Amino acid sequence: MTTFDKREEGFEKKFAHDEELQFKAMARRNKLLGLWAAGLLGKTGADAEAYAKEVVLSDFEEAGDNDVLRKVAADLKPKGIDEAAIRAQMGTLLAQAVEQIKKA
Repeated sequence: MTTFDKREEGFEKKFAHDEELQFKAMARRNKLLGLWAAGLLGKTGADAEAYAKEVVLSDFEEAGDNDVLRKVAADLKPKGIDEAAIRAQMGTLLAQAVEQIKKA
């Protein structure tokens, strides 16, 4: 194996690792978002956990954050929470999720 091949393999491994961390951070962010929204909806305990799981699963409908945003916004609309507030919370929670992943 040449030096170039070794470098290429190293970059590929780093890329795969970074993608895995990004996936974990987004899934954690979605769970935290689900728990936050569940609290606003008055859900606690197992109901809150089940709702958070629904939010995590909603992320697999399409690429990007729009599927998660759409689900949570629809559920929180009766509470008067708009998409801008949800997007802001998503940003805050992503930072928390990244920190939690780094510590784990």
